[in-house]
Amino acid sequence: MNRVKNLLRFIGKHSILILSILIALTSGFLFWVLREEREMIISKPRYHFYFITQNSVDPLWKEVRQGAESAARQLDVAVEFNHPRFNNPQEELKYLDIAVSSYVDGIITHVSSGLDFTGLINKAYDRGIPVVTIENDDNESNRRAFIGTNSYQLGKAAADLMIKGTGGKAQIAIIVSSGLELDNASQNLKLNGFLSTIKAYPEMKVVKTYTSQMGILSAEEIAQSVISSQHGIDAIFTTSSVDTVGTAQVIVDHNRVGSYVLVGYGDTKAILRYIDMGIIYGTVMSDPYRIGYESVRAMMDIKEKNNVSTFIDTGVKIITKGNLAEYEKKADAYEPNTDMKE
Repeated sequence: MNRVKNLLRFIGKHSILILSILIALTSGFLFWVLREEREMIISKPRYHFYFITQNSVDPLWKEVRQGAESAARQLDVAVEFNHPRFNNPQEELKYLDIAVSSYVDGIITHVSSGLDFTGLINKAYDRGIPVVTIENDDNESNRRAFIGTNSYQLGKAAADLMIKGTGGKAQIAIIVSSGLELDNASQNLKLNGFLSTIKAYPEMKVVKTYTSQMGILSAEEIAQSVISSQHGIDAIFTTSSVDTVGTAQVIVDHNRVGSYVLVGYGDTKAILRYIDMGIIYGTVMSDPYRIGYESVRAMMDIKEKNNVSTFIDTGVKIITKGNLAEYEKKADAYEPNTDMKE
């Protein structure tokens, strides 16, 4: 009881001091809350972009995402990524529809052939949502820009590698990733570029063209049939990184290293290892990191300046054993140049 009386006496005697301390603490707390709210407002990204890739498993699309994330950090924008696990144009279309309905600030999307991407892109345009296409274009739509590589030039570069690797004399098998799951238009441009280039070499002949479809007929199965065939094939051209790795592995498994000149696509660690070992003669590819990076920059130019180049060419990368060490060194040290010209 005495303790309670003493406490009450102390409070009464120092009530003004205690009240002042409480006011100071409350003011400090309110200041902290307001500061946090203000920082949240200040740090809120300027725009919210919706990014649709072709799948989540291909290393190419992982690099595209890395490039986009790097640009997003530098430009202070939020990028929401969506994609089917495996190639599925219907699912891509579903994500595009969601993006249009969500009234995001901008849409960056891969386009697959054969479905009504044009209609949805035009619907976004009508709603004031700019669209940038990547890797594969839809120039019939109202998209604002396309970021990627000319597929015809990719095919031409692959043919140049094949000519160099075979000395202009070869019986060639081509393995393409095709069917409903993949972009036929882009694929055809690659093939046209390849075929038109080797036309000048009468001793180079495409013996057979195979299609590799996920879950139906893999590149490994095709490569095995090529090796066991009686067509005299001594060169193989593959148009995707997955098929390139699969074919190289079959050549190793069947102890046929040196029997085939393999020209492929991509720069995964496995592919670079096979190039170093001389199993893959060389590969061509687009620049996926730059595709992602430049797509976000292009969208920012649209939002901030209402102006952007309609085609931003990210170029063709060529990798052989001769430039492998230099390529890997540049890849390890690569930092995107924010002053790149479109």
